[in-house]
Amino acid sequence: MNINLDDLTSQIRRDILRMVHQVNSGHPGGSLGCAEFLAVLYFKIMKIDLNFNMNGLNEDLFFLSNGHISPVFYSTLSRRGYFPISELSTFRKINSRLQGHPTTHEGLPGVRIASGSLGQGLSVSIGAALSKKLNNDKNTVFALLGDGELQEGQNWEAIMFAAAKKVDNLIITIDLNGKQIDGSTNDVLPMGNIDLKFKSFGWEVLEIKEGNNIDNILETLTYAKSIIGKSKPIVILMHTEMGNGVDFMMNTHAWHGVAPNDEQLANALNQNPETLGDY
Repeated sequence: MNINLDDLTSQIRRDILRMVHQVNSGHPGGSLGCAEFLAVLYFKIMKIDLNFNMNGLNEDLFFLSNGHISPVFYSTLSRRGYFPISELSTFRKINSRLQGHPTTHEGLPGVRIASGSLGQGLSVSIGAALSKKLNNDKNTVFALLGDGELQEGQNWEAIMFAAAKKVDNLIITIDLNGKQIDGSTNDVLPMGNIDLKFKSFGWEVLEIKEGNNIDNILETLTYAKSIIGKSKPIVILMHTEMGNGVDFMMNTHAWHGVAPNDEQLANALNQNPETLGDY
């Protein structure tokens, strides 16, 4: 799709900030840190069908495991054309399809699982990937997980299973921002060398050292998709900055789940020019 990804990312950041501000609720930090990633994934990498259906046959699939960063997910889906951009104004409101964590009961296009109970998205992604194999569907399953989320034990059962069963049509990305709601991941529960852990479990490991660099993301995802089908699941370790693009939200975990006030919103929006039109 022919779109300037820098402009798109700036607009997604504006959407995130305005969504959480208007209801004084939500998770801007991790959402801002993954804006570049989801922009590249949905606008350059995945083969998708905007005539949304839940089975997802003959298209690539994406599962957001760390569902609390729903603002970046909703913005990306709407900007890609899954539902009207104007619907972003209903975020976290009563009877909205855009709840704080993605849900499926309201039938929001682009959302295939309810997520936010951390640790479950990888298991679902593996199931979807195996389903594609059974259906002789050659497309790819993608998933995004948070680094703090890896503290959940279910992930490691799934990681072991995916390698043992050669689920090689699966590409997961770990958002390594080093922060979670209570502080740094190293202070809350150190996870050691994640690179060596995945390798020891039998995964193909790639790394994006500058995870907020669009070119680096595009290059790595393109390469990852080119090496599927070689008996190993693929994980991308993506080093991002929580709150990226808003100077006072960066280098701290404080904005994990805090909405900006009016003055802070104006400051943040001034750092991210409107490019594609606000909702």
